[in-house]
Amino acid sequence: MTDALELDALWEDFHRVVNMTSQELAAWLRMRDADEETEPLPEQAGTKTGQHVLAILQKRRTDLTEDDLRVMRKVVDTVTSQVDVENEPEPEVTEADTRRRRRLMTVGHDPLRG
Repeated sequence: MTDALELDALWEDFHRVVNMTSQELAAWLRMRDADEETEPLPEQAGTKTGQHVLAILQKRRTDLTEDDLRVMRKVVDTVTSQVDVENEPEPEVTEADTRRRRRLMTVGHDPLRG
């Protein structure tokens, strides 16, 4: 189990790296999985991790489960390993940057957002 100080730090880190609102993330996950003729049901759109991040964004800190904490740590590690969240430079518009942005947005981080 995570103690109160660790939980506070993880909560802050998670909300620092997840810079999309739950509405923005839900819309992104639906758009990401849509094709020209169909759109997935909201609860089926996106990756399992993306759906879990969305669920966490809609919870209070006191309602977090151990599985939520595991996903939060994973998201913080993923984003911080790929982005200098504090000093993100103005991104270049290349195909690699677009793919990277889409991957990060799947877990709630839009690198184009300041």
